[in-house]
Amino acid sequence: MTTSFRLPKRLLVGNPMHSGQLSETLLPKRLALPVYCSDPISSNAYATQEIVLVLALGGATMVLFTPWVALLVVSLLALVTLSYRQTCHAYPDGGGAYAVSRANLGRNASLVAAAALMVDYVMTVAVSIASGVENLVSAFPGLRPHSVLLCLVFILVLTVMNLRGVRESGTLFAIPTYGFILSVFVMLGVGFWNAFTGHTPVAESAGLGFANTSPAGAALVILLLRAFASGCTSLTGVEAVSNGVPTFREPKAHNAALTLLMMGGLSIAMMMGISVLSTWSNLHIADSLSELTNVPAGYEQRTVLAQLSAAVFGNNSLGFFAVQGFTTLILVLAANTAFNGFPILSSILAEDRYMPKQLGRRGDRLVFSNGIIILASIAAGLIVAFNGSVTRLIQLYILGVFVSFTLSQAGMVVYWRRRAAESRWSATLLGSMLVNAIGAIATAVVLVIVLLTKFTHGAYLVVVAIPLLFFLMLRIHRHYSRVSRQLAPRAAGITLPSRIHAVVLISQLNEPSLKALAFARAIRPSTITALRVDTNAARTRKLVDDWAARDIPVPLTIVSSAYRDLTDPVLSYLSRIHIGPRDVVQVFIPEYVVGHWWEQVLHNQSALRLKTRLLYMPGVMVTSVPYQLSSAEPFALGRPGTAADAPAVPGAGAVPPPPSPGGPTDAASTPSAVPPAAGDRSLAGSVR
Repeated sequence: MTTSFRLPKRLLVGNPMHSGQLSETLLPKRLALPVYCSDPISSNAYATQEIVLVLALGGATMVLFTPWVALLVVSLLALVTLSYRQTCHAYPDGGGAYAVSRANLGRNASLVAAAALMVDYVMTVAVSIASGVENLVSAFPGLRPHSVLLCLVFILVLTVMNLRGVRESGTLFAIPTYGFILSVFVMLGVGFWNAFTGHTPVAESAGLGFANTSPAGAALVILLLRAFASGCTSLTGVEAVSNGVPTFREPKAHNAALTLLMMGGLSIAMMMGISVLSTWSNLHIADSLSELTNVPAGYEQRTVLAQLSAAVFGNNSLGFFAVQGFTTLILVLAANTAFNGFPILSSILAEDRYMPKQLGRRGDRLVFSNGIIILASIAAGLIVAFNGSVTRLIQLYILGVFVSFTLSQAGMVVYWRRRAAESRWSATLLGSMLVNAIGAIATAVVLVIVLLTKFTHGAYLVVVAIPLLFFLMLRIHRHYSRVSRQLAPRAAGITLPSRIHAVVLISQLNEPSLKALAFARAIRPSTITALRVDTNAARTRKLVDDWAARDIPVPLTIVSSAYRDLTDPVLSYLSRIHIGPRDVVQVFIPEYVVGHWWEQVLHNQSALRLKTRLLYMPGVMVTSVPYQLSSAEPFALGRPGTAADAPAVPGAGAVPPPPSPGGPTDAASTPSAVPPAAGDRSLAGSVR
């Protein structure tokens, strides 16, 4: 890497970390909470809002059901939290739903769980960032036209922070997370105190009405189910803690389980508080202003938290801006849950050969850099495609979550049954299995509800994406398995080549060409020839004259190129060389080494294309002979000795020309040979 790229990388990402420093990146509980739990905690900023938005379709009476729908949601959250605490203890090596499904339900189930989780992590980034920007523009409406650009900037900032390392990013994320928790609980405390003392907060939208009337019968049930499904967004991110158990300090499983319990308690308290307070304050919100009545001119609808904080602390007060500021920050930083979960899951899949191996390698800062960059790129694409709309993005959100929840808990049921078969049933085992069994049934029911209520609203895209990822992982695994079989060493070993036929590509007689010729002669091949493709008659004549004048002891062969192409004439010439079954043709290609990217554009393009084609030619070896230009000297790597220390290449007699090509003459590549001059001398000594 050149200095022009190395310096910005060091400034943004930091200095490389030694592999032995991996233990220094392990997280204490106080940092693990913001790193792995910012997503489920921050979802309280929009989970209640999504419930209200759906219930608003049924009018003011339906909105009163908000706390009851929220109660069902937090009950499910408590059940899932208890289940994943058991997963942390049972599978301390991480992997979450993928590891549990792989061990207990088989390969296909584990890949479905992995595909669902990967989709969920991508959606977590997109939804969290978009929701954070939505809260920001609620406080500063003038920024609304720049929402998409702000989303992309936040994704870039998060990417850089995570490339710096989990522990370092955790320290930065702790302040917004704990600030959000504190500001929301202060808002709820003040709001409930006012309500109990006879001064119930009144939302700015309390005077608005709903254009719709209350539904009845089946329509009522469907609306409640849709609201419940939307509220279940608060469960996203629970999986991340079980994925990241290996990154906790010892005792890893205990600390992870305790962190998960803290997250569940905080989320349940916040969601119920926000839901009840929004109902008491008579808060009205809808997908569009057309669904509301009595809307004053110039009215701009704000988020649930913005309206509640304005009602409790006063609009544009210090408390209002504190809640909005920390809400924006934690919603943006909530994407960090995915930035930690996605790379870890990808690395586990890469180790199992279901994802490219590059995803299993740690970068300079001991994080899985490739996974972080891929996640950021896909999420940014979704933000642009959906114009940063939370309402549109959230329809794609929780389907993958409940697929992984269901498979994980079903796998844990099998796990407990196996434990009981190995020892014997106990009250603890039976209780654990019942928790997971109830959780599996509950999340499966919710999965069906989510699928039915959100399918036509965009969830069908996730239904398509998960199977595509599933089959992609199968194909990757099949490829790696096939390659492993082909690369396995044979019992007989590899037979040594009987003869080497050296071919040195020459464009003009210069230092790089002479260096390549000297190296080719140094390996003492059976035959050697210099090959020039005639794409310019004047330059070819000059080369022939220089060759004879310099008395080069290697035959020069000229092949014509009617279409001024370099690659095909070389391939045609090589294919006509008669070689035995154990012979090898070794092609030497002189290449310039430059120090700047723009110089690379000006050189070596023909060599790159030719090497690419030669790789597919059986029996042909390709050797690049580098020649460092002056611009590359500042980046030269140290090595023992120098060129000046090397002895001159001694003469070894005239080298015979290559075998005569067989078959009919190629009209596009007619060879002509310039025989070596009498006598022999060192190529190094022939430079005048």
